[in-house]
Amino acid sequence: MPTRRFNNFKLCTVLIGILVFTGSCSEYFNLTPPDGLVLDEYWKTKEDVEATLMGAYQQFAKMDENLFLYGEIRADLIIQDNNTPADQRNIISGNIFATNSLCYWGDFYKIINHCNNVVKYAPEVLKIDKTFTEFKMEAFMSEAIFLRSLAYFYLVRIFKDVPYVLEPSDNDNVNFFPPKISGKEILSYIKSDLKEVRLKIPTTYNTIKEIKGRATQAAVDALLADICLWNFEYDECLTYANNVLNTNSYFLQPSSKWFELFFPGNSLEGIFELQFDSQNGQSNSLYQNTYVLNYYEASTYAMDILFPLLSQEIIRGRGSISSESKGYKIWKYCGGAPDQNTVRPVSISGSCNFIIYRYADILLIKAESLSQLGRYDEALTLINEIRRRALMEEVNAQNTPESFEDLILIERAKEFAFEGKRWFDLLRMGRRNNFARKKKLIEIIVQNVPSTQKLVIASKLTDPDGWYLPVSNSELESNPNLVQNPFYAN
Repeated sequence: MPTRRFNNFKLCTVLIGILVFTGSCSEYFNLTPPDGLVLDEYWKTKEDVEATLMGAYQQFAKMDENLFLYGEIRADLIIQDNNTPADQRNIISGNIFATNSLCYWGDFYKIINHCNNVVKYAPEVLKIDKTFTEFKMEAFMSEAIFLRSLAYFYLVRIFKDVPYVLEPSDNDNVNFFPPKISGKEILSYIKSDLKEVRLKIPTTYNTIKEIKGRATQAAVDALLADICLWNFEYDECLTYANNVLNTNSYFLQPSSKWFELFFPGNSLEGIFELQFDSQNGQSNSLYQNTYVLNYYEASTYAMDILFPLLSQEIIRGRGSISSESKGYKIWKYCGGAPDQNTVRPVSISGSCNFIIYRYADILLIKAESLSQLGRYDEALTLINEIRRRALMEEVNAQNTPESFEDLILIERAKEFAFEGKRWFDLLRMGRRNNFARKKKLIEIIVQNVPSTQKLVIASKLTDPDGWYLPVSNSELESNPNLVQNPFYAN
């Protein structure tokens, strides 16, 4: 195990007691610590613990645009528009430098610091607050470990190797200059943590916003299944996917109500969704950026797969992209109905949840594992279950891992278009079997690139280290023990 010390990376230079969080999106986000406290005045009650935990959820929610971008901007489903910011344009065109704002990993470590505080101080509060039960303490700590693990899973998929820190930045004795460790090690550590807490975390809560917006046992299993799939641990992936499916608590939303996944959200299908409520001061930025400011639009490829000719598939197309007269705007984040015309009312325009996991995701995660194990009939049954919900004819494929891989990639692109998953799906394909299909990955990525740039970007992508982002210059300057991703070292 690495040294369990936390570096603030210039991120969290104040004590937890003076943190100020954003406005809440439901009552359970309202527990926030007051200003002006010092450490020995805080951590007295269970409310202090819960307030800090809610800060981690809110910090995740504040990252909504970046979570979208990390999963989409380098892939093939979105393109830049006239108003796209320069940093995003540079990444789309393959001009990625360590000065790019998206290379800053600090917001993830803010989440991690919130969680580390909960894990460290909840047991201390248990000794003081007689109303704080051990059961509640373990539940709060388990939620914090889930959120911390999710943050690290994003970091590993985006940057590959990163510092692994498990102590809060609450005193001068912490290690302020931790080095990076391998992403493979980090995934092993967080898997172990998640297995330890999965039975301690609640299976349900009191309100629908909490049930869908806070960590549950099903959310832990979904994350474990996703990590195992990323690691190509197919049998273990099936175990955790089946845990979710066997709860009988989640279902595919009927095709007639499919758009309710996004408006109003928190549907039968949702497993874990970052919650937003613009009327209570917490707004998702994706409405503004995909509809008003036109930062990001659907690519030609996205339009081709979501509006196929001679197909009955009106559900995913109408729920993902608006009509041609609207400029192919991303409808999941701005639409009020799956008609490509009814926009969300202004008063709730920023209230679209950002879905991390939903039932359809687990079905296709399971299908991918089954197909890689040669259990093609079982995999095909799950794929066609998704297609029937989308009013698509059933499909077949050759019984080879590659054929099913291609089929599942297309189904995931259709089902989860613009939900921050596509780039990670492509990387998983590119990494599988010792990069056997690296050429296929490059072909997919360069299809959106102007012809004058195709050869340049294809050349850059031949080195898998270039699939990850560089460490930000600001991080390198503040921590002498960090080393740059070798692809960007020169």
